[in-house]
Amino acid sequence: MATEHKITATSRTDEGKGASRRLRHAGQVPAIIYGGGAEPQSIQLEHEKTWLASQNEWFYSSILSLDVDGKAEQVLLRDMQRHPYRQQIMHLDFQRVRAGEKIRVSVPLHFLNEDASPAGKAADVVVSHEHNEVEVSCLPKDLPEYLEVDLGELSLGDTVHLSEIKLPAGVEIPELKLGKEHDVAIVVARHGRVEEEPAAEEGELDADVPATKVSDDDEDTGDSAAAEGEEGTGEDK
Repeated sequence: MATEHKITATSRTDEGKGASRRLRHAGQVPAIIYGGGAEPQSIQLEHEKTWLASQNEWFYSSILSLDVDGKAEQVLLRDMQRHPYRQQIMHLDFQRVRAGEKIRVSVPLHFLNEDASPAGKAADVVVSHEHNEVEVSCLPKDLPEYLEVDLGELSLGDTVHLSEIKLPAGVEIPELKLGKEHDVAIVVARHGRVEEEPAAEEGELDADVPATKVSDDDEDTGDSAAAEGEEGTGEDK
């Protein structure tokens, strides 16, 4: 059974951009609850506590017990607006859920035993996670916080598809009902790129030639340069 996650909120009556700005300045997050056969309700939450909750995976994929003025409602987070560069939540949308109605939620994938697998142990193999979450359909009571994918037997050339995910009872992946072409890869083990050693430069090929093997022309050039340097020094004096 999934862990119950409680979030506390209070109702609010003032709405509009100005009211939302005042709430944010006061350390609150404006939010709304909708759906479930009831009227939308404007609420506010403490920003610090909400921010801490938002750092957890469950905040985005689990049913939350939202306590509004002492009355608990079962909701899902459907939208979060963040400030473009501050660590600030600007607005939240919650959707009510009903016990007897199926919901669609994207849940995270947890990949297990990858490092212990043949592919994970090989230095020249790259294991790519093509998807880190998947949308499931189920009743609220059956919603998993995450789905596990065991990669313990993964070897070079293996591909794990969507249909290979083990699902709890009452949970299905709607994408698989659309046809075989929707049974996409979620993990692929392929050869990594092996960088070739750069070809030796022409100058590097002559590196073993002794320094004394200098042409007469080069010596003359060096002597002339030295002489010109001496003459120049004398003029400066």
